[in-house]
Amino acid sequence: MDDLCKSSMKFFSDQHLCYADIIPPYEVRARIQVAVLNFLKILNSPDPAISDLPMINRNSSNSRVSEGLLTDVSWIFLSHSFCTRSLMRSNAAKAFIRVWKVMEMCFDILIQEKRVTQRELFYKLLCDSPDYFSSQSQVNRTIQDVVALLRCSRYSLGIMASSRGLVAGRILLQEPNQEAVDCSACGSSGYAISGDLKLLESLVMKTDARYIIVVEKHAIFQRLAEDHVFNQIPSILLTAKGYPDIATRFLLHRMSRAFPDLPILALVDWNPAGLGILSTYKFGSIGMGLEAYRYACNVKWLGLRGDDLQLIPDQSLAPLKPRDLQIAKSLISLEILQENYREELALMMQSGRRADIEALYFHGYDYLGKYIAKKIVQANYI
Repeated sequence: MDDLCKSSMKFFSDQHLCYADIIPPYEVRARIQVAVLNFLKILNSPDPAISDLPMINRNSSNSRVSEGLLTDVSWIFLSHSFCTRSLMRSNAAKAFIRVWKVMEMCFDILIQEKRVTQRELFYKLLCDSPDYFSSQSQVNRTIQDVVALLRCSRYSLGIMASSRGLVAGRILLQEPNQEAVDCSACGSSGYAISGDLKLLESLVMKTDARYIIVVEKHAIFQRLAEDHVFNQIPSILLTAKGYPDIATRFLLHRMSRAFPDLPILALVDWNPAGLGILSTYKFGSIGMGLEAYRYACNVKWLGLRGDDLQLIPDQSLAPLKPRDLQIAKSLISLEILQENYREELALMMQSGRRADIEALYFHGYDYLGKYIAKKIVQANYI
């Protein structure tokens, strides 16, 4: 235990660690204990004070880009700039206390060898500390604060991802001590991706697919699964029903490692939000804090793109919404965004319009599979 405490003390003095990794429960508990000891040490010193909590700054100004040298994958990560939570500043005092409350809760969860979702944690904190927690967003931000302080993943803290993700198509998934699931026989509902990353890591996967197709929308995923597009185009279908959660990104990343020769192609709406979703799979997201860099994959943009607008009736195009403009502004500021993606974004802004994937149904409900097949045969993705 002394050696563990010494290594954890060294961890807290190392200002160059700016990522969150998956570590065992005993090490997380040791880091929490050292945080408490550091706090008490300063409080009991000859010149007592309430110490601030130093954590990696999660603002976009602290983001950097890593360009892969031996891989096609690039990703976003956070640099070494620090910020603090302080009890002595009125606007940060509650946030300071929230960090300790969440650390205490995580310590208890790890002792009990349990895992909880962020939603479950919110209700527990709401009942135990109603003066400090009144919304889910406060809990989510505080969890990110704890990740930034201890520099370990949410999963290491005992917090399980709430997954919305689904898989269908030509892949067999087998959980430990369970029968293999044939995802091509799961119907339009697909195979529900577990939020337990340990379970996802242990999945045995087999496939004869030649492509992985990431679909933005649940309804489009259902249409493709119902039409068995994965038999016409030997493929695996995956969706997170919008912006991807950690569990869905984790599984996609595992697939990319297990089947490195399979191109990953994204089918999203032609609007800034669609590009934002694709970029989250491809580069990561600063919104995920120190876990931003994890699970980035070399995703290619299949569609919709500007050259597909000729397939869509003019009356099916809708004006960009204010939210679209906000997302576009955020995307333009990303250093990592490649030039041909910027050109697509500029075309959206110039036209002032957006196109949904469903607009292709103008050609019939079975057209979507033909559209995807033609684009793949022509290698028309970027």
